[in-house]
Amino acid sequence: MSKVVEVTDQTFEEEILKSPVPTEVDFWAPWCGPCLMVSPIYDKLSEEYDNFKFCKINVDENFATATQYQVMSIPMQMFFVNGAKVDELLGAVPEQIIRATVDKVLRSAAPSA
Repeated sequence: MSKVVEVTDQTFEEEILKSPVPTEVDFWAPWCGPCLMVSPIYDKLSEEYDNFKFCKINVDENFATATQYQVMSIPMQMFFVNGAKVDELLGAVPEQIIRATVDKVLRSAAPSA
């Protein structure tokens, strides 16, 4: 079962910006074919990573957040650490690229030894 969290304009700040762990948010819409292609990848990764939060937000229903982050094309994945956007992926990219980006974000969020 997927652990992807559905967020809204009202819950974006709490779920994404105040998240205690690195977070990915997938800006998507139900009519978007490429969005539907990558959705199962995020479902899979959400089951594999315990130290990373995966979220999605429907841009048709949550226009304010999509506008705030200047989302002009979907699917758009943005990655956040401590409330700051640190990376993004645009389009239906392969799983290995998504996984590599998640790993990179996790490495950048790790405390220095």
